[in-house]
Amino acid sequence: MPNLYSLSDTAIRAVKAGDPRKRLTDGKGLYLLLFVKGGAHGWRLDYSIHGRRKTLSLGTYPETSLKLAREKAEEARRLIAAGVDPSEHRKAAKAVAQQERQVEALVAAGQPLPGSFEALAHEWFEVRRSEWAESYSSKVFRRLELEVFPWLGRRPIGSITPAEMLTVLRRIEMRGVLDTAHRVREICSQVFRYAVATGQAESDPTRDLKGALRKHIVKHMAAITDPAALAELLRAIDGYRGSLVVCTALRLAPMLMLRPGELRFAEWAEIDLSTATWAIPAARMKRKKEGKLYGAAHLVPLPRQAVALLQGLYPLTGSGRYVFRGERDHDRVMSDNTINAAKDLGANTLQTLFFIWLPLSLPGIISGITMVFVPSLTTFVISDLLGGSKILLIGNVIEQEFTKGNNWHLGSGLSLVLMVFILISMAMIAKYDKNGEGTAF
Repeated sequence: MPNLYSLSDTAIRAVKAGDPRKRLTDGKGLYLLLFVKGGAHGWRLDYSIHGRRKTLSLGTYPETSLKLAREKAEEARRLIAAGVDPSEHRKAAKAVAQQERQVEALVAAGQPLPGSFEALAHEWFEVRRSEWAESYSSKVFRRLELEVFPWLGRRPIGSITPAEMLTVLRRIEMRGVLDTAHRVREICSQVFRYAVATGQAESDPTRDLKGALRKHIVKHMAAITDPAALAELLRAIDGYRGSLVVCTALRLAPMLMLRPGELRFAEWAEIDLSTATWAIPAARMKRKKEGKLYGAAHLVPLPRQAVALLQGLYPLTGSGRYVFRGERDHDRVMSDNTINAAKDLGANTLQTLFFIWLPLSLPGIISGITMVFVPSLTTFVISDLLGGSKILLIGNVIEQEFTKGNNWHLGSGLSLVLMVFILISMAMIAKYDKNGEGTAF
């Protein structure tokens, strides 16, 4: 009779098909089940833990030899002695291995890791993006991709410290783009607060960074506010010799006071020359997403000089969609660089011309008024020498700079001041029509 409690490789190899025995016992709960899993023999370990009897599989023979099976059984007994269930320990180890494989697959595919800053940033972005315009949402996520993900993207979001966040922001500061550093801090703060709300982080590390970054000093866009310099620029625009499309755009810009993008994308379908109005769709205006989706069109009244310019351009571009079509591709608008040709005329951009400043309290009596007039543009600059304030009046369209869409309501005080200025400008236009020349007084 073979020793059933102390196995040997010879005894195991001697087992033949048809052997009536169900198992060969080695001792201490270790045994070999015969002819399981398609004819192979399987190692098992019976054990008790926390008052429960359980069985652990240790592999098949001969892939798992008698020596290796005894080593595995001994390792399981050590876990049991330490109060650890070897079956649960094995499940946990498999889960870790599977997670590591998933991480490797995500990294290989360029995807964020679960629980990482980048993964939470993606979740937060998908929640918020419906509230934003496409241009703004792409800018927000692009900042994360360029400034944060390369350094903190794979880190578990709950483990990121204020010091680590500050290091990332300092890197941005060193490039001299302080405004970007502050904006990135705010974006990251929103991501961390989302992680806190979803239970994946304990706190927002950016809240401790207030005051740690250099303050961004706002530098306003350069503007021409001197009447003589403005008059020189306007005459330069009037004398500019280029294509009819570009010349028309340059001459309309100071009349209508629109942003370059709003002007460039003008469509003939939006312009009604018979009523001298241009209705710019809300989606193309600089507004919040709600205003872009549901807001009224921005109504631009066209002075007769603007109507004349558009009538002169219509035979050239009126058969197409865009008023200011591209030189080479007529199905596209002219480029931003084209409209910024005003740089060659002495201004940074056309938009910088229209810096309008009204102090909170204007003097009750306006004196020392100076008027500069460019006939083809119907442009006046009135300077209040007493109060030191300056306001630019462009023909009869000043009201559009202070109102948005079809809302023409203004505060009573500001309305009164504006009406005075508008009446003065209209009187000057009438005087020019009568005399045929500009007047200074």
